[in-house]
Amino acid sequence: MIVVGALSIPGYIFTEAALSALGLGVNPPTPSWGDMISEARDVGFGSVPHLILGPGGALTLTVLAFTFFGDGLRDAFDPRQRGR
Repeated sequence: MIVVGALSIPGYIFTEAALSALGLGVNPPTPSWGDMISEARDVGFGSVPHLILGPGGALTLTVLAFTFFGDGLRDAFDPRQRGR
């Protein structure tokens, strides 16, 4: 269950960011990477690319970190891999 939970977290993070980018996420006073990406998209990506690259990069790194962590847990707890 620990491995399944660790591998599910990236999906939850990405879903929240996607819903916030569409305007269906958390309320505006609460910071959200999806809301930050949506606001940067409204300003215009060509004029200020750092506004979208910052939250997008942080979102990508966080999702990848949880994915690699869950994959590492799966490898550590897999009984079929113990003899190798």
